[in-house]
Amino acid sequence: MPATRETPEQFRSVIDINLNGCYWMAQACAKFMRPGSSIINVASVLGLTTVGLPQAAYASSKAGLIGFTRDLAQQWTGRKGIRVNALAPGYFESEMTDQFEDDYIETTVIPRTLVGRLGRADELNAALIFLASDASSYVTGITLPVEGGILTT
Repeated sequence: MPATRETPEQFRSVIDINLNGCYWMAQACAKFMRPGSSIINVASVLGLTTVGLPQAAYASSKAGLIGFTRDLAQQWTGRKGIRVNALAPGYFESEMTDQFEDDYIETTVIPRTLVGRLGRADELNAALIFLASDASSYVTGITLPVEGGILTT
């Protein structure tokens, strides 16, 4: 929604869900997590760039989540042994992309995506499994983009 039409309530609702919800969940989980555990926040490529959609609240919430991820990693990795990372998905078939205008994916997203298509769930799942597993035991505080090259265009 264009920032000039978004109400304070709409903006707060997006922030509450995407940023505050992650904050409260991480805080609650950290009380019970053991060293070696991993928190993975789901940010968005829109927290790192824009692709022409007016989404101030969404982009702000996801950029905030990226900063939140870095800060928690700094606080909890050394002290509690909890790694904290984020995924930044690009465009995947989802309820969100189903809401776009019919030609938006073909005219705006695909031309900016180097691989020339939307992502597949298994591609995002592989990155998630990596961050959750011991294969990433030396990885913390990062945001892993899984976005088909949008950030390079």
